[in-house]
Amino acid sequence: MIKVENLGKSFYIHHLKRSIPAVRGIGFEVRAGEFLGIVGKSGSGKSTVLKSIYRTYLPEAGQILYDSAAFGTLDLVRADMRKMIYLRKNEIGYVSQFLNILPRRSALELVEKALWEMNAEGEEANRIAKETLRHFGLPEALWDNYPLNFSGGEKVRLNIARAVVKRPRLLLLDEPTASLDDASKYKVREAIEKLKQNGTTMIGIFHDLVFMEGLCDRIYDMERAEESVPPDAQPFAHARSS
Repeated sequence: MIKVENLGKSFYIHHLKRSIPAVRGIGFEVRAGEFLGIVGKSGSGKSTVLKSIYRTYLPEAGQILYDSAAFGTLDLVRADMRKMIYLRKNEIGYVSQFLNILPRRSALELVEKALWEMNAEGEEANRIAKETLRHFGLPEALWDNYPLNFSGGEKVRLNIARAVVKRPRLLLLDEPTASLDDASKYKVREAIEKLKQNGTTMIGIFHDLVFMEGLCDRIYDMERAEESVPPDAQPFAHARSS
């Protein structure tokens, strides 16, 4: 579904008047339905890779070949913004540890808004939003509340619900469990496992390597710049990676 080749990105530091490289020579591929985990120490460029795929960062080298349902094979590094906006609305989802929302919208309204962007309306949008919140374990008592008062785990599950309700072909997970307690991490893991069972293709970053056990089909190590199959990968994963 996606192939990253020789990806490079640097940032210009104005007060130093020079560019600082963030990532160089990154390359991997992910087949449909696979989960690729990206590991590496802080500052190794893991989030930069995901943001380059989502194109909130514009890489300066390499290519990201994505098999789009709407446009066919597309290089996300060079795609115009019209196509990128379409892909973000319809094909590629992004989940981080942060919940950036309008303060006066309830959890239910936020998920409905994601559906409105895909032209779902009225009772249909309301029904799908409720099913999605229920699927990811957000109690019904919270649906009409403002998420700014939610726990960390509840915010992450709402973030996942907002992304997944659009049924993205590719879901990017940027350290969604950072700073969560063990109980909240467990709920997030349950949500991710459900996505994997439903065939969602995912690329994820997690500092907690124990959390990743059994989730990933393959691992990409930023420091070694190489892929591997984790020893705890499921039989399906070995078949898909062979």
